[in-house]
Amino acid sequence: MPKRIVVIGAGIAGLASSVALQRRGYEVTLLEERTDTSSGAGISIWPNALAALDDIGLGDPVRDAGGRVTAGAARWHDGSWLRRPAPERIVKALGEPLVIIRRSALTSILAGALPDGTLRSGVRADAVALTADGVRVTLADSTVLEADAVVGADGTHSTVARHLNGPLRNRYVGYTAWRGVARCTVDAQVAGEVFGPSVEFGLVPLGADHTYWFATERVPEGSSSPQGELSHLRSRFASWAEPIPEILATTDPDEVLRNDLYDRDPARQWSRGPVVLVGDAAHPMRPHLGQGGCQGLEDAAILARFVADAQDLGSAFARFAAFRRRRVEGIVGESRLIGRVVNLPPLLSALASRATVLAPEALLTRHLASVAARSAYRPPTDREVRGE
Repeated sequence: MPKRIVVIGAGIAGLASSVALQRRGYEVTLLEERTDTSSGAGISIWPNALAALDDIGLGDPVRDAGGRVTAGAARWHDGSWLRRPAPERIVKALGEPLVIIRRSALTSILAGALPDGTLRSGVRADAVALTADGVRVTLADSTVLEADAVVGADGTHSTVARHLNGPLRNRYVGYTAWRGVARCTVDAQVAGEVFGPSVEFGLVPLGADHTYWFATERVPEGSSSPQGELSHLRSRFASWAEPIPEILATTDPDEVLRNDLYDRDPARQWSRGPVVLVGDAAHPMRPHLGQGGCQGLEDAAILARFVADAQDLGSAFARFAAFRRRRVEGIVGESRLIGRVVNLPPLLSALASRATVLAPEALLTRHLASVAARSAYRPPTDREVRGE
């Protein structure tokens, strides 16, 4: 009889983990508190995450559903170039184009790979407890599920992470982020990021007819725009170089999301016995490297390898956690550092952003490859899986 695993949280990491574990022969139940998981604008799937999706068996459907970015530029808000990479830079350095896909399309592909009945929506897990035979999950309606193991994929506010670590505080980082989708196309050579003092705007093609964009700005926590978020952004970026005003002019106000950004206390423990964390539950990160969801996809593929033939899931989970920490913690730290630099007080932010032109292109490309190339996704060897 296959071992039973309960996965808590049906975001990207939870869905991908469920698919990967089922394909390794486990009986999976996926719990999600929300009844609608289709929210979100776009998401960047870097080549490292595409390699992880290939490992799971879903890389090509994701490629087919998204747009491509092959270079990645950086400009100042007046349109002057901070960095104008050669065409096909990403392909040459990372192994293939970066794919931009609607988050709802990605989750639909992942959910569509699960057998009917795997995903239970509108179900909140309130508590996790170890038992002599495995794990007991208590739901909000007092229903109890018994399983051989639990995978916590329930995000930054994870119940499972707090079961393993105790209280974990969230701290506002000093700036907020907007995301949206515009009904227009952009020239591939300007796809990338545009900077101003303490402000950042990113734009990338999303298929043939749309553009995914995001912006960050230093503002007080919990603030909002009385005239509406899109109206505020149209005014804020009115004098910035095209195509930013056009992008905002062709965005539907209902497709604009605003989220204050937070750092969470690090999770000291990613696993204990037959309980393990993946994705944001284990390692939440700021969005500046575009690796949040990508690292969740890596987690899913690599976790499945560690448990492929495991007799002792607790030991397999511990080896997975030790293996993943070495890669993920550096990315978390770098994402935090970039966010701090971009969102420094205006004068310092301007100096730091414009100073990027001094860094050699080859050095930046080599570093980017270490994070996001296909080759940066490294599954464990058989010896590492066995803990030798």
